[in-house]
Amino acid sequence: MPLARRALLAVLAAGSAGAAVACAPARAHPSDDAPRAAGVGDRAATAAARRLLPDHWRQITFAEGTERDTFHVAGGTGHITVTGDTPATRLTGLNWYLRHVAYAEINWAGEQTALPRALPGLDGTVTRRANVPHRFALNDTNDGYTGAYLDWSYWEHELDVLALHGYNEILVYAGADALYHRVFQEFGYGEEELREWIPGPAHQPWWLLQNLSAFPSPVSRQLLDARAALGRRIADRVRELGMTPVFPGYFGTVPPGFAERVPGARTVPQGTWMGFARPDWLDPRTDAFARVAAAFYRTQDELFGGASTLYKMDLLHEGGDPGDVPVGDAAKGVERALRRARPDATWVILGWQHNPPRAIVDAVDKEHMLVVDGLSDRFPTVTDREADWGGTPYAFGSIWNFGGHTALGANTRDWAELYGKWRTKSGSALRGIALLPEAADNNPAAFALFSELAWREGELDLETWFRNWAHARYGARDPHAEAAWDILRRTVYGTTRADGWSEGADGLFGARPALTVVRAARWSPKQLRYTAADLEPALGELLRVRSTLRTSSAYRRDLLDVARQTLSNRSRVLLPRIKEAYDAQDDARLKELAQVWLSLMDLLDRLLATDSRHLLGRWVAEARAWGVGDPERERLAYDNLSLLTVWGTRAGADAGLRDYANREWAGLVGGLYRLRWSTYFEELRAALAGGRAPKKIDWFALEDHWTRDPGPLTTEPTGDTYTVATQVWERLTAHS
Repeated sequence: MPLARRALLAVLAAGSAGAAVACAPARAHPSDDAPRAAGVGDRAATAAARRLLPDHWRQITFAEGTERDTFHVAGGTGHITVTGDTPATRLTGLNWYLRHVAYAEINWAGEQTALPRALPGLDGTVTRRANVPHRFALNDTNDGYTGAYLDWSYWEHELDVLALHGYNEILVYAGADALYHRVFQEFGYGEEELREWIPGPAHQPWWLLQNLSAFPSPVSRQLLDARAALGRRIADRVRELGMTPVFPGYFGTVPPGFAERVPGARTVPQGTWMGFARPDWLDPRTDAFARVAAAFYRTQDELFGGASTLYKMDLLHEGGDPGDVPVGDAAKGVERALRRARPDATWVILGWQHNPPRAIVDAVDKEHMLVVDGLSDRFPTVTDREADWGGTPYAFGSIWNFGGHTALGANTRDWAELYGKWRTKSGSALRGIALLPEAADNNPAAFALFSELAWREGELDLETWFRNWAHARYGARDPHAEAAWDILRRTVYGTTRADGWSEGADGLFGARPALTVVRAARWSPKQLRYTAADLEPALGELLRVRSTLRTSSAYRRDLLDVARQTLSNRSRVLLPRIKEAYDAQDDARLKELAQVWLSLMDLLDRLLATDSRHLLGRWVAEARAWGVGDPERERLAYDNLSLLTVWGTRAGADAGLRDYANREWAGLVGGLYRLRWSTYFEELRAALAGGRAPKKIDWFALEDHWTRDPGPLTTEPTGDTYTVATQVWERLTAHS
């Protein structure tokens, strides 16, 4: 994606001109006729189709329908008509056509659009209606773990893809920093002191959750302005596509010393979160809260082009302290302020851990609250959300990814078993789906399947679904593709919540070294949730897919994902052998196995380097592109990179945050991760040679030093994915 300074300037220049659609000219098709004159909604859908299908968009006509959340697809060869009530619904119809008729796939991780010159027609008309009104997308942490410094070129495509997959409610947090910055100047705070309070963009999601502030460095005014412009542009495009932007609501976060500056204000200290001091909480029962909330919603309108009907708020997130404020009364105060500003608004709240407590849902108007449940497919003890939340409407959600881990997998068997049953049972309060992985753009099959739940008719047969997925994903039937995806269905996508997990285990290459380490992130599974040997044949099958189907980014992404996962899994086989060698004081064997370990890391790094979206250099360059001058660029680079390594302070790392966002990316595997393991192996061998215990290594010091100066990082892919994946297969089969 473009990282040049001109991309940032384009965002600033665009400002609130989100309604303007910039499209590259499509190549002419000799038989194409120009689409008929269209309304605004039709133009928005057409513009998206032009961006997504530059060679075929003229063969697609969009028309406005009257049935809510319903699309119709019809037409003959080269002339497809899609009707729907919003541009997003029309695009969902287009996606159905591409997947089931044209056998193409556009995903947030790889695509395959090798369509025939003339699009194939349909026999009759296909109609689908969403089975739930709420199709919510993106986790609160998305702006951190997916990328706080992604530009408009990324967001434009991401919004097109979310619309294509049937979502109609999109969380928009970009620019919230500028909102808070402006609001609290009305309450006596200086512009500069507020910039010192606001954390860097990569860490802002946890500030918005009231977990921290002022880390790692003050933000600049130009950065606030640029992020506000991007947020406005995102919100405008969401509206243009007929979706609803979900904005942060105001629930009481205030800068330090608020009660001393504002007469009548009453704040409750919030203690600490993972070693960070939490911002104070303004008592929602007070007039001061009402005044701040009014300013917040008024300013939000000004910055982001008007109101919404959905506002995301989580009171007392992960250990927040209500003090002597009754939680129910606090909820009523938050709701009252929201109603004054937005009479018809719905309060969106996360279903996570013990949230929302009954004290909240019983205090508010349940019909104007929506719980986006992050635990639907996590714990087997979750069986009755109507009882848990007193009949509050909720969305069936999944968090198959924490921190941006690159592990393949999701509990698709739970989706197939639970979603329809929960939705159709007597008295069901299930009103939506919620796409909640902590980082986006991973597990493309999971993304496609989960998104489809809201639009399906009849039972979901996973064997059939994955066979058809392989067809559309690569563009034609292929026995090896089908065999590979059947293996994936039974392994990484065949797990269930019976073990209390919703994500796959992360790899040990990314863990702080220890002979007994079982996971890289503190809150990840301790072991694989399937048998590693059962997965490995999927790589061999993918390599045998016929050559004409290997050219798409979809195929290359899947091949990389499977090769990476199989290679990563070998770390769990090799580490116990290394421990045995050390325990036996066999230095020669320890040296041999350590070299094997490091060589596997080197091979993994080469594999990852073949794909632009697996480059750590890209992540760092994206952050630098938002800075003006070298000092700011360095601060932003540290903000972004530290999130993946130490996460925050030493205290936060010690509390469990370090490596929370570990991922297998080129530059990270071959950089920090290799440095840690080579340092550790050297110390183990030195300890054996000296007849002593290994010295304790200050890992945080090593990690933070590397994060501040990682050395040169490539921003362009090198090598060929198929070639390196073949080397992975040969290496694995030689040492099976």
